[in-house]
Amino acid sequence: MVRSCTCAVLLGLAPVAWAAPAPDFELPGDHGAVHLAALRGRMVYLDFWASWCAPCRKSFPWMNGLQKRHSADGLHIVAINLDEKREDAAAFLAQVSATFTIVYDPAGDTAKAYRIKGMPSSALIGRDGQLLWLHTGFNPADTAQLEAKVGAALKEGK
Repeated sequence: MVRSCTCAVLLGLAPVAWAAPAPDFELPGDHGAVHLAALRGRMVYLDFWASWCAPCRKSFPWMNGLQKRHSADGLHIVAINLDEKREDAAAFLAQVSATFTIVYDPAGDTAKAYRIKGMPSSALIGRDGQLLWLHTGFNPADTAQLEAKVGAALKEGK
């Protein structure tokens, strides 16, 4: 399981070093299983989080707004919880609401497939299933830059 918390600082958006399709997954969620391949045709903002990550608490309200502002443009947010105990995630979600899709990966296999180094981390996956970029961390001061990157990718029709 990824448990480093370089998450207090947004380390920036970096192009993916390996040009390839985003690693596929099928994970259980609160409303049934989510299969990444089934989301083809939509842009997916994939967020990796855990209940113990303080910056994750700050990222959820922003992601709620991002989903609201861009869902009509084809954006779908999927947040992958990496807690070993689902009860820990449930306690977090009782305090911090999520209006986007939540799935669970207690073994952390998806984080390994995406080469996640810290929490929170996110990936933007194009409509064609290609991994557009990864970033580590969340800083509220940098949300405008992050949203601009998402908006530009949506506009380009990626």
